[in-house]
Parts: sequence; C-alpha cells; structure tokens
Amino acid sequence: MNAKDLINVGIFTAIYFVIFFVTGMVGYIPVMMLAIPFLCPLTAGVPFMLFLTRVRKFGMVTIMGILLAILMLVFGHPWPCIITGIVFPLAGDLILRNGNFKSWSSILLGYAVFSQWITGLMIPFYFMRETYFKSLRSGYGDTYADTLMAITPTWAFGVVVLAAAAGSVLGAYFGKSLLKKHFKRAGIA
Repeated sequence: MNAKDLINVGIFTAIYFVIFFVTGMVGYIPVMMLAIPFLCPLTAGVPFMLFLTRVRKFGMVTIMGILLAILMLVFGHPWPCIITGIVFPLAGDLILRNGNFKSWSSILLGYAVFSQWITGLMIPFYFMRETYFKSLRSGYGDTYADTLMAITPTWAFGVVVLAAAAGSVLGAYFGKSLLKKHFKRAGIA
C-alpha cells in the first residue's frame, strides 16, 4: 500500500463518515433509530462504491472500517463499534480480495459484510440495556430513553443485522447505477 492508497482511504472515509453521520441524525427521533441500520448503508453505498473503483490492495477496506469505528468512538458511541469496526471490514476486505476487487458478486457480498460494522453501534440498545439507557437518560431525557427502550427489545437484534444487509445491497446497486462510467473505467463487471 502506498501513500496514494492511504490518501484515497482517508478521503473516502471522510466522505463516507459525513454521509453516514448526516443520515444517522434521523435517530434523534426515537422511532427512526430502527431505520438507521438500513438507511446508513443505503446512503453510504455511493461513496463506498466509488471508493472500490480505487481499491486494488487488501487492507484498504479494513483501514476504512477501523477509522470509521474510531470516529464513532470519538463522537461518543460505545466501545463495541471498535470490535465490529475491525471484524466486519476485515471479512469484507477478504471477500473483495477473493473477487480481485472487480467481481460484482464479491463487491455486493463484501459491502454487505462490511456494513455489519454498524451493528456495533446498536449492540448497547439490545445487550447492554441497563447501563446504556441509564447514560442515555442523562443526555436525552427520560421520554427519549423510554421510547427507545420500548422499541428495541433484545429479540429484535436480528432485524438490525438483516436491515444492514438489505440497506447495503440496495446501496451497492444504487451506487453502481450512479457510477456506471467509473465502474466501466475500473473494469468492474
């Protein structure tokens, strides 16, 4: 990996993060928090697909995931995002490498797996409920915390995983359709 690769990782991580973060603002409405695992990979699919037209080396996607997790941690999200920000981007990177970063089926699956890093942001809602909602009350108030607690029962975590996968698949197709010219130039089928 050379300096140009790292610059591309930095630029596309910043673009992805801004789009992801702006989309995630819908979470200020508690019921919309349920839509975030679907909406964020959907909207961030465009910059991720453009990023993939520049990726030719293993590790670039993993570094992007780690940087995104660190940014989320800095912005106050809980620690599980660091674990998912390493594991899922690494797995997505391996899938993309298996397709030589050009196979559409590998790109689709790789992005769906990469996008599971968002589950780390949601784990506290489902599995660290007592401590997380206690801290949420101090910042957002009882009404917000109670509403969110009522709509995020532990059994629904599987919906988060499926929503992230569905959002990423649609985001990948959306990104591919917007970036046909870039995909053609990069030789991605």
